Amino acid sequence: MNQGPRSYRGRMRDDGASADGAGLVPGQEPPPAVFAENLKEQLYATLTLMTVALGLAQAEHLSHGGAALTVISAALGLWLATVIADQQAHMVVFGSVARGSELRRLLYVSSPLLTAAAGPLLLIALSALGALSLRTALYTAAWLGAAALFGWGCAAGLRMGTSRVAALVVGLLDLAVGAVVVLVKLAAGH
Repeated sequence: MNQGPRSYRGRMRDDGASADGAGLVPGQEPPPAVFAENLKEQLYATLTLMTVALGLAQAEHLSHGGAALTVISAALGLWLATVIADQQAHMVVFGSVARGSELRRLLYVSSPLLTAAAGPLLLIALSALGALSLRTALYTAAWLGAAALFGWGCAAGLRMGTSRVAALVVGLLDLAVGAVVVLVKLAAGH
């Protein structure tokens, strides 16, 4: 039997949060499902900005301003697309835009798409100050993204109750999958 959108609507609380805790309440830790969505966006943003950094590092005519603008544009574009898509999906399912705790959840979940740009932008700024070359800064940003993927993979392995060796294997697998995704994105962009 189809339990379409109307059956879920009945489960909304007065403050706009869903009965299953999908909304966010200020001062409270996010529910595990919301934290998982946020982490998924962190992984996606990391992969995307690794690709942007590597693509920029391979560009022939490269400037600090152009690199920074590209990173900002990629992060802002991803974030806006996600927020618009989430709002549209919310309107289709619930008949209104997300407000209150649901809007806070949407913004929390999508926030890594913006914050992931901080590392590459900091490295580009250090390069502009002469601390390192721009290409080195961009390759470093990509390597830091790869390290983050490895770390999240290891954390996932440990969280699943595996041994430290198995967690390292999970981290390496995440790193390998990330490398394949970045290579595919780079190949598609050329």
